[in-house]
Amino acid sequence: MSPTAGVIGGGSFGTAIANLLAENLPVRLYIRNPEAYLAAQQSRRSAGQALHPKVSPCAHPEDLHDCTYWFLMVPSQALDEVWPIMQAVSGEDKVLVHGIKGLYPLADSPFGFVTVSEAIQVKSAWKHMGCLAGPNLAREIALGKPAATVVASLDDRVLHEIPPLLKSSRFQVLLGHDLRGIELCGVLKNIMAIAAGALHQLELGENAKALLINRAMVEMVHLGLHLGGKLPGFLGVAGLGDLIATCSSPSSRNFTVGAFLAQGKTMADIGRLMEETAEGIATTQRVYQLAEERGWKAPITKMVYKVLYEDLPVETALQRLMKLPLSTDVDFV
Repeated sequence: MSPTAGVIGGGSFGTAIANLLAENLPVRLYIRNPEAYLAAQQSRRSAGQALHPKVSPCAHPEDLHDCTYWFLMVPSQALDEVWPIMQAVSGEDKVLVHGIKGLYPLADSPFGFVTVSEAIQVKSAWKHMGCLAGPNLAREIALGKPAATVVASLDDRVLHEIPPLLKSSRFQVLLGHDLRGIELCGVLKNIMAIAAGALHQLELGENAKALLINRAMVEMVHLGLHLGGKLPGFLGVAGLGDLIATCSSPSSRNFTVGAFLAQGKTMADIGRLMEETAEGIATTQRVYQLAEERGWKAPITKMVYKVLYEDLPVETALQRLMKLPLSTDVDFV
């Protein structure tokens, strides 16, 4: 019997990954929302994307239990909902890869939160596990445009078996061994994308965007090293590559949040306007609070936090960033 992949999460990214996988093996797509499942079953579409013929929508997590490969593609806020599903099969000889670019709160951890991979280890007993990270804008993947991702893991089986399942003529897969650092890349760049969306909306130009991306990269490295990541991952596809993509594209949910803020929309407005979760909103709060407690330099994170949670006008935040005293360009190599 040939292996099957199970994807948990019928949002835009989960559907795009399911369609990629279906080019190489049968896929079952578990859609948690009953109405969305029925719509996908009837129309053969999910999250606005046509489903590959080898993708089978599922309404029950039990339909995934005999899958060899599992792909967890839900917002970090939905993890508590899916733990029972993960625990039910974690002891078996299966492989789990997640694509969640968020953090999970855990009070007794050193930082008050953990990465999603660490949360999975705490909450279940999966032996073979890794993550996907990189410039993976779901809309572009769905349209068949060229893209790449990093499969990161400490487990050789994950690094050996997962890439061939995802590779295609339009989707490149790279390997990463610093699981924590590469996860942190995907987490931290969401904060920076909010700032980039605001800057874009104010039409401040390409010079300003280049400056923001550069200083965002420096800030991500400093924060990432404090949080236990290693430098190479931040300079690669999952770090710099993903940062450029999400700081340049209106398709990025976090970029869109920043643009809405620059239009004067409130957080309540943004909640109504956006269909899917922008992980950067919650991440900003967690990283800001930790940086304040530890005395870490995080000027962009600080300004994004004040715009999101203290109603600081976007224009004022950008002016404050421009007035920061800077001397050394790059100080981490």
